[in-house]
Amino acid sequence: MLDIKFVREHPDIVKENLQRRGDLAKIAWVDQLIQDDKNWRDVPTEANNLRNKRNRLTDEIARHRKSGTDSSDLVKEAGQIPDQIKKLEVKTAELESRVTEVLLRLPNILHETVPFGADESANVEVKKWGKAPEFNFPPKDHIDLAMRLKLIDLERAAKVAGSRFYYLRGDLVKLNYSLLKFALDFIEKRHYTLIQPPYLLRREAIGGAVALSDFEDVIYKIQDDDLYLLPTAEHALLAQHMGEIIDGKSLPLRYSGISPCFRKEAGAHGRDTKGIFRIHQFENVE
Repeated sequence: MLDIKFVREHPDIVKENLQRRGDLAKIAWVDQLIQDDKNWRDVPTEANNLRNKRNRLTDEIARHRKSGTDSSDLVKEAGQIPDQIKKLEVKTAELESRVTEVLLRLPNILHETVPFGADESANVEVKKWGKAPEFNFPPKDHIDLAMRLKLIDLERAAKVAGSRFYYLRGDLVKLNYSLLKFALDFIEKRHYTLIQPPYLLRREAIGGAVALSDFEDVIYKIQDDDLYLLPTAEHALLAQHMGEIIDGKSLPLRYSGISPCFRKEAGAHGRDTKGIFRIHQFENVE
């Protein structure tokens, strides 16, 4: 999440970043955010002025009563101040909520080396490893091969669970778990702590990792509970330290999580790609 101080001091950088990302609808948010932030900081001052005024009126009323003079107008004026303060406190909370929500939805600043372009045609090849194989026959994709070998069953999965699910069978089950074990061994050698996280997270926990307003339509929610199915282990790894202040001397913290992942993939990029891509359920090592 961007620091509000950075947004105040560098609004042009934030807007340029949104331009580079093609996130044009959010550019207007920046000026509104700065205004809401200013109001949020000004309102408490107004409330404190009212508290000081109430204290002065209280002293003045006491002097009037002591001298026996009429203080009804002052009493009436002082009696209106608590409601005025309460309204300002409500306004402060609303502004704080708006500021926080926008900050959560503004993306981080892209590194200067990231190419600018409207689509993937602007991508830059950084490194190439190996040589792409050449075949003297038309190659088959993974789904054609797996179904021919009866290692994947999409039809029965659709029958019991709907589209974008699958049954893995036989050696493909072993391969799946072998790859997970390979990933765990690989990452543990690099001194990461292995973690198997909860598969359900509260809204606050997921909201600390992603802007839920942008991704809520692709995350499964448990009805009548403040719980969501884990979309990726990353969210749970981040959430374990939510609300904590970490001593910089203890950094970096190296975690690797293994978990199933559940995603609706509604409107997801590449959703119509043939095969077991953009599926609702899979396992990963994060």
